[in-house]
Amino acid sequence: MTGWLVPLLAGRLVRLAWLLPVAAVGLFALISLAPIDPVQAYVGGRTSQIGPEQRAAIAAVWGLDLPAPERFASWLGQLLRGDLGQSISYNAPVAQVIAARLPASLALIGTAFVASFVLGALLGLVAGATRGQWPDRLIRTVAVVLAASPGFWVAILLVSVFAVGLGWLPSCCAMPPGRLASEVTLAERWHHMVLPVVTLSVVGIAPLVLHTRQSLIAFLDSPAAGHLAAHGASPLRLAFGPGLRHAVGVALTLHLAGAGELFGGSVLAEAVFAWPGLGQATVRAATGADEPLLMGIGLATLIFVFAGNLLADIAARLADPRLRGQA
Repeated sequence: MTGWLVPLLAGRLVRLAWLLPVAAVGLFALISLAPIDPVQAYVGGRTSQIGPEQRAAIAAVWGLDLPAPERFASWLGQLLRGDLGQSISYNAPVAQVIAARLPASLALIGTAFVASFVLGALLGLVAGATRGQWPDRLIRTVAVVLAASPGFWVAILLVSVFAVGLGWLPSCCAMPPGRLASEVTLAERWHHMVLPVVTLSVVGIAPLVLHTRQSLIAFLDSPAAGHLAAHGASPLRLAFGPGLRHAVGVALTLHLAGAGELFGGSVLAEAVFAWPGLGQATVRAATGADEPLLMGIGLATLIFVFAGNLLADIAARLADPRLRGQA
């Protein structure tokens, strides 16, 4: 196994080594060009009470009076010393803000990842095994509708129906408001997670259904499947038997490669449901032009997406040994 794994890891780490600086420069340039005054965002409603001298003093404290290249050089120097800087929005170290909010985001993304994979792969297998029949047509129609549905619309619809209309599920937060974390039970946490997870899962279900279906159909049309069918094996038995690894391996590779979309979708889900994760922090940092926090979250996102793509490459080579010789 290490004969192909070690070169793969080495090659991907080399790519990461040049990708990180390029991404950092590009991200900092975009943040610097944003039409938001960070001092204005920091002051907020107290604008009329702040004079020019105080505005200049605030800008000097946060280093906002320096040109963009100097601010980037200062941030890079801090990063090389292991310091991500100080968040303007939270008035706390960026590393501390990310560490405090990362577990909530990972819990949401991880649950949505598993839920969308299981449901998407299962529906894809059923659709492939019943191609041309009503289950296949129904599943494909639902997948196309979900793929075309904006995430914010799905979130609003779910809140309107299940939180406001029926009152079955809470519409916000990771736990009941006003309760201490030590007092909240695991069942209550799961209860608050349902709507955000369903909203986020929609991002990954549609492509999984369609790709799993197509992979299974390719297997069912192969001579090996034809031989088994001639001996009495039904399409459903082939789908959840020999065809399972063939179809699900491709689905897992696709799902891992799309981990970045889940991370991006979590920003919307966390904003709509007031989920206390990195997505909510990203929105606050963006509206406040918080350069250090945006840079820290941007690099964390890049590493997250890189890890997902790396796992996708490894999964693809485990499923198909013919790919192991590729870089």
